[in-house]
Amino acid sequence: MGNRIHPTAIVDPAARLGDDVEVGPYSIIEADVHIGDRCRIASQVLIAGGARLGSECQVFKGAVVGNLPQDLKYEGEDSEVVVGDRTVLREYCTISRGTGHGGLKTRVGSDCMLMAYAHVAHDCILGDHVILANGVQMAGHVEIEDYVSVSGLTVIHQFVRIGRYAYIGGLSRISHDVPPYILTLGESAAYRGPNAVGLRRWGFTSKQVSTIKRVYRYIYRSNLNLTQALEAINSEIEPTEEMRIILEFIERSKRGLGRG
Repeated sequence: MGNRIHPTAIVDPAARLGDDVEVGPYSIIEADVHIGDRCRIASQVLIAGGARLGSECQVFKGAVVGNLPQDLKYEGEDSEVVVGDRTVLREYCTISRGTGHGGLKTRVGSDCMLMAYAHVAHDCILGDHVILANGVQMAGHVEIEDYVSVSGLTVIHQFVRIGRYAYIGGLSRISHDVPPYILTLGESAAYRGPNAVGLRRWGFTSKQVSTIKRVYRYIYRSNLNLTQALEAINSEIEPTEEMRIILEFIERSKRGLGRG
């Protein structure tokens, strides 16, 4: 099936469009852009050079994908934004290209939804099935793992990592790493327990959720420091895959964990 490009849209001849792509009124697609099959680009969208969109993506009015990074260290190096399959970018969402200080690539996974006015800065990495609600603002070099949900008007400090299946409440300020499987709420994004509702929704068993809760009880609810808590976890809880993921995340943390 052929592409449907509105007469007012500007598509550079050097852009590569897949099959059955739709481009709406007054949108601009620059050179060095790859757009996969069956993508839908609405009106007044800018897909800038270096953008790579997978198949079946939807980009709504006013979104900007692949513009230059808002980073004073950027010196014009060639870089990219890579977006996976079936990802939805809602109105006025913005995603900046990578820089030479972060691997030259900003990545957004497959099956994600970035809601209106969300911003993904340079060199960020988002996994699959990530949801950013309205107005989420990410600084550079943030890493968000799979199945994370971030509620509206949350701001995320540069170099922060958010572990898989975490849920971040709205109006949060994330300045420390958020480990996997947990729920955080409030301005300081304090620990509020496992993300039990989300975990069950994604098929976790009661036993898995119980183990996750026991692990975090040592970390956040005991009188032990982190080193002591990790020693207690290793000696008193039967190892599971979820426990391994949590402990590896904490071991790799560079910004430390938020408070309990």
